[in-house]
Order: sequence, then structure tokens, then C-alpha cells
Amino acid sequence: MAENKKRNFLVHGGILAMAGIIVRIIGMFYRIPLMNIIGSEGNGIYSVAYNIYNIMLVLSSYGLPMAVSKLISARFITKQYKNAAQVFRCSLTVSICTGGAAALILFFGAGVIEKLYRGVPGLAIPLRVLAPTIFLVAIMGVMRGFYQGQGTMIPTAVSQLVEQIMNAVVSILAAYLLTSAYKNSVETAAYGAAGGTMGTAFGALSGLILLVVIYILYRPTFRRMIKKDKVSSVHSDKDVYKTIIITMIPIILGQTLYQISAVIDDAMFSNIMVGRNISSNIKADLGNFSSSYSLLIGIPQGVASAMSASMLPSIVASYTQGDNASVKDKIAQTIKTNMFIAIPSFVGLVTLGKPIIQLLFSRYNSTQGAMMLKIGAIAVVFYTLATVTSSALQGIDKMNVPVKHSLISLVVHIVLVYFMLRWSRLGIYGIVIGNASFPILIFILNLKSLKEYIDYDLEYIRTFLIPLCCSVIMGIAVSLTYKLLYSACHINIVALMCAFVVAGVTYFGTIFLLKKKGKY
Repeated sequence: MAENKKRNFLVHGGILAMAGIIVRIIGMFYRIPLMNIIGSEGNGIYSVAYNIYNIMLVLSSYGLPMAVSKLISARFITKQYKNAAQVFRCSLTVSICTGGAAALILFFGAGVIEKLYRGVPGLAIPLRVLAPTIFLVAIMGVMRGFYQGQGTMIPTAVSQLVEQIMNAVVSILAAYLLTSAYKNSVETAAYGAAGGTMGTAFGALSGLILLVVIYILYRPTFRRMIKKDKVSSVHSDKDVYKTIIITMIPIILGQTLYQISAVIDDAMFSNIMVGRNISSNIKADLGNFSSSYSLLIGIPQGVASAMSASMLPSIVASYTQGDNASVKDKIAQTIKTNMFIAIPSFVGLVTLGKPIIQLLFSRYNSTQGAMMLKIGAIAVVFYTLATVTSSALQGIDKMNVPVKHSLISLVVHIVLVYFMLRWSRLGIYGIVIGNASFPILIFILNLKSLKEYIDYDLEYIRTFLIPLCCSVIMGIAVSLTYKLLYSACHINIVALMCAFVVAGVTYFGTIFLLKKKGKY
């Protein structure tokens, strides 16, 4: 039975991870025509607006899916269905209040925010378009957490796919129409960016509608479960609201500190670079960073978020039952699964970064983008480790611990990035180094805490060493393949596709051989 439960959380985590990868691939590919429509300056505005939107989203509702998932899971494992329904209802009220407040603040405060970014004029326009999305996403987060707490990731996965497809279609169409309408305006780039952000709102609306429809279909079953509940104790709404807020605040703070690092980076870069004669175009550099670097490393990072979302309710269930051995096993399995993807992704981005950027983002500086990946692609590995270990600590009721670790890392990050921007000539590469270094300290501190609380130790050979050795073999093979084929035919896409095939054969082939010999 325990083995089946372990497989179940890995399967559902795999479903959500696959959906996350598809969503990010769709996001990457629709960004190509979008960036061609709005240009490098428009994309710079778009990326800064998105970072600000993300921080507002985190502050208002990021903690809700994980908090609701954690609370629902703890009640379902003890068959307290009435209490689970009360948590769900109160969480919706919290989401309406926090999401609505954040949306209003962003909409009416957009002008003030724009003044803080001297190198990014026109920022207020896409911010106002993004504002209503926060309200929709807050409610959607509660719906997703409700399903995840019951151990199923399928509604979340399907809604993410629907959301992203609608996002892609509307973003491209709206960006094209607004760019054409304001073609001769000094704010053409800003309106183009606003068109791109408009898809986010329509995508969130479509995802929310789907989740509501699923709930309407599920509601009769849930009501029958509530009627049969004989074990729930009576709690006042006030106590439930307090529990929800106490649970979500540490999650929000932990992610806020990570997201705020990107906002601070944008603000420091756009202000410090003015007059330093290092960056020829601040908005273009930020646009290249958000696409050539952030967008590409975001694809494998999505797997970590998905697997952590699946792991959390499963760990809560094991921890509630006092099964610490199962908790440690689930953490180990999640990290191992993530490293199986993250390590070859890191090596692949380092070796094939430039041709990938040339293929996907032809309007951008591929040399600059490739150097960003060489310097910072290691963030894929450490972001994954930081995400999983933070979720593990939250699952064992150490909610405040990841927050403290994120705060320590943020302070180190700000000092490091400020020093590099102010007193070195690294320019945008200083932001890359800061982005890559931020999760490293979080992971080290998280790991120390897991050792202290549940005596958890990492397994290094199967988790890290074997995937790394196989990835290095893969990296050498794909690098040679690409160079030989490109020198022969001078067609980037042909050489790149063949290199991808070689990557799959060499990596999975060596893993398979080691597994057959019982070494993996």
C-alpha cells in the first residue's frame, strides 16, 4: 500500500510536470512571434511589468494553492470532509479579498511604480492591463489547491494547458493589433507590451472557468462525503481564517523574497546603468535576459514546481500519520526525479545555448544570450533543489524556516548584485550571476534544517553523480555533433535537431545501461 501511494504521488507529479513543461514550451514558442511584434524595447517593458505583476501575485495569492493543498490534505487523510469544505469556503473568501486588493493597488499605483524605473518609460500601461489578472489567479489558486490536497493534479494540469493556449492566442493577436494601432506613437513599445500582457488575463479567465466547471461536476460527490462525515469537529470561521492566513503567510514570504529579487535586480540595473556607458540599451538587455536566459531555464525549473506541488500533500499525509521514513523517502524520490531532468538540462543549455537562441530569438544578441546561459544555467539545478527542500520543510510544519533562509539569501544577493553593477563592468551578466547564486544558499540552509528536524541525508551517487556523468557524456556528444553537421551543411535547425536526437540517445542510453547493471 505504501509503495502504491509513493507511485501515485510520483505519477501525479509527473502529470503536472509534463503539463508544466508543455505550458512553458508553449510560452517559449508564442513569445517568439510576440517578441518579433513588440521588438526588444517592448519585450524589455513586458519583462519588467511581468516581474512586478509576479511580486503582486505572490503577495496576494501565491501561498493559497499550497496552503489550501496542505490544509485540505490533512483533513482528507483523517476523513474530516466538513472541515475540508469549511477550509475551501473560507479560502475563497480570502482569495477574493487579497486578490481584489492587490488588483486595485496595481491598477491605481501603476503610474507611481513607473516613476521608480527611470530607464523603462511606458511601464504603467501593461501594469494596468495585468491588474485584473491578479484577482482571477487568486481564486484559481484556491480551486487548484482544493484538488491538489485530494492528491489529484489532473485538474491543475488541464487548466494550466487551457490557460496557456488562450494566453498565447490572445497575446499575439492583441500585441499585433495594439502595435498597429499605435504604430507612430512614442509609446508603441508600451502598447505592444500591454497587448502581450492582455493574453495573461484571458488565459487566467479561461483556466478559472474550467476549474469551476470541474467543481460543479464534482460537487454532488463531495456533498455525499460531507454528509457521511462523523469525525469533524466544529470550528468557527474566525479560527479557520486564522489557520489559512498562518499557513499561507510563510509560503508567501518565502516566494516573495525570491520574486522580489528579480524586481530589485530590474530596478538596480535600470537605474545604475544610466550614465555608466556599459549597457547601450537598458531595455534591450533586460529583454534579452528575460528571453534568452529566463525563458529557457524556466522550462526545466517548471518540473521542480510541479513535483513539489505533488509532493506536499503526500508529505503532509505521511507526517500527519507519524511516518518519518516515508517522508524522507518521498523527499529523496522527488529530488532524484528532478535531478534526472535538471542536470542534463543544465548541460544542454550550456553546450547548445547559442544555436537554440539563434533559432528561437533571431532578433536578439545570441552571443550575449549564450554567455548568459554559460554563466547562469546552473541555476536550473539549484533552483530545483531549493524549491523541493522548501516544500519539504513546509510539509513537516516548519513553515517559517524557508522564509528565514530566503531572507538571508536575499540580503546576500542584493549586496552581491549591487557590487557587481556599481563597481564592475559586468553589466547584465551581474544580474545573471546574482540569479544563479540566489538559490544556492537557500538549498544549503534548507538541507541543514532537514538534517536537524528529520535526520534527512542526501544520496549523492544516484541522485547527482550518475546523472552528471551521463550528462557530461551527452554534452560532449551533442557539441561535436552540432559542430560537425553545421560545418558540413551550415543549416542551424538541421544541426540542432540532430544534436537533440544524439542528446536523447546518449543520455537515456547511458542511464538505461547503468540501470540494467543495477547501478542506478
